[in-house]
Amino acid sequence: MLNLLSEKINFINMERETLQTAAYAGTKEFSQWDIPTANATGFGAAADDYMERGIDLNEQLILNKPATFFFRMNGDAMIGAGIQSGDVLVVDRSIKATNGKIIIAAINGDLVVRRFQQTMNRITLLPENSKYGNIELGEFTEYTAWGVVTCVIHILERRLLPGTGKPLVQKDRSGRQKVRY
Repeated sequence: MLNLLSEKINFINMERETLQTAAYAGTKEFSQWDIPTANATGFGAAADDYMERGIDLNEQLILNKPATFFFRMNGDAMIGAGIQSGDVLVVDRSIKATNGKIIIAAINGDLVVRRFQQTMNRITLLPENSKYGNIELGEFTEYTAWGVVTCVIHILERRLLPGTGKPLVQKDRSGRQKVRY
């Protein structure tokens, strides 16, 4: 009987020890760059790393912080490249405009977003929409490349677009209220 009581006490002590240690320690050996390739089957292993530290979009999307600015696209000249009106463009001024890169350019005082193409001494800015023509830069054209577009942030929630953050309450002809975002 005393032996059985001793076994029960040892079993209770074992349970206490088991309850005090964590059953799942997480996956702290993964860095943020490893997360897309981490095998997280069965558990939310990738989420464990982000619970303590959120995703920093500056860290993920900006190559050279002092030379980077954000630009909101206004127009449909680059829809073929996946850039739509209202998208936020991450622009890096430290990257040189080379063939095929999408750039922000100031042409005669107007800002445009186009694909850069240079052949010999001729620079052409190409749209990604057939409704627009190419911009050929002549010798008297005032032209400055402001930077290269490195990322596009496409806004899905309309309330995040400028001027649409608050609901717009309107009354129709019958006096009923309509809410638009």
